[in-house]
Amino acid sequence: MSLESVRAFFAGKAPDIDIIELSTSTATVALAAEAHGVEPGRIAKTLAFRVGEDAVLVVARGDARIDNRKFKETFGAKAKMLDAETVQALTSHPVGGVCPFGLATPMPVYCDRSLQAFDEVVPAAGAVHSAVRITPDRMAELVEARWVDVCQEPG
Repeated sequence: MSLESVRAFFAGKAPDIDIIELSTSTATVALAAEAHGVEPGRIAKTLAFRVGEDAVLVVARGDARIDNRKFKETFGAKAKMLDAETVQALTSHPVGGVCPFGLATPMPVYCDRSLQAFDEVVPAAGAVHSAVRITPDRMAELVEARWVDVCQEPG
């Protein structure tokens, strides 16, 4: 279902983008970077948080960490990650395949400025073995994301 919802998303909004399906797991940043032959920063990880009564997604570079102070300044609340079961229920995507595409429940998506260091990033595509290659700006445009600065500088 999840990979299918991502396929439907791209078929309708960006048919020029191909979904890459691998036989190996890309469920972690390290596995994804190795499988796609890119540095870990280029893996666009999607994190789900509770902000008040709302759930939001933040897409950040793979080697970045959330900066709690910046997160609170941006969202007015402490960063509280959602558990795997809630994430899958809201997005339809399993942990390791969570992405901002083809969501089961409409929710706000934010892209961290850390992604703008790259001309191309590799977010998951709804399954632990699928991804796409896309520019950060195009990804943000397709999912109607707002740009934020909520991560620590990598390294």
